[in-house]
Amino acid sequence: MFYGAVVWDPWLIVSQIVCLLCLYYLTLGLFMAVLVSARVPRMSLVYLFDFSTLVTSTVTGWCAIASFLLSSLAGAGYLFHLIERAKKCLDFSATLYIIHLFICIIYGGWPSSITWWVVNITSLALMSFLGKRLCIRRELQEIPIARLRSGNLRNSQVDEK
Repeated sequence: MFYGAVVWDPWLIVSQIVCLLCLYYLTLGLFMAVLVSARVPRMSLVYLFDFSTLVTSTVTGWCAIASFLLSSLAGAGYLFHLIERAKKCLDFSATLYIIHLFICIIYGGWPSSITWWVVNITSLALMSFLGKRLCIRRELQEIPIARLRSGNLRNSQVDEK
């Protein structure tokens, strides 16, 4: 992929957002299943979308908070593999958490818990910052020119004959 070529491809952007959302919720569900399901009699969507489950007064609440933070770490890896551009990491992370906010509003009403806001804003910052760092590391890797030069030398030698 050539990074200099700017092409407006809305289908690519939408598919990246959908894929990022699916992977994020799959990871969040997995972490919830591991950390929270041992403490509750029955798992449900309440733990993913209801703001009242993110509390600091219970161990289950702390497990749910840990699930959200761990999912944001995994989300940084997803940004690294799906988005591949450092300057797009904040956009895609913010889009993911805005869509999550809308789903939470539909599911359980406006999040009135300060803990919910702190956890989600921290997760957004963590996901975008780590994703950006990973993408910058890839973008700053040295391009191996030796292979390109040897290929060009062979081509020029063939042209001379």
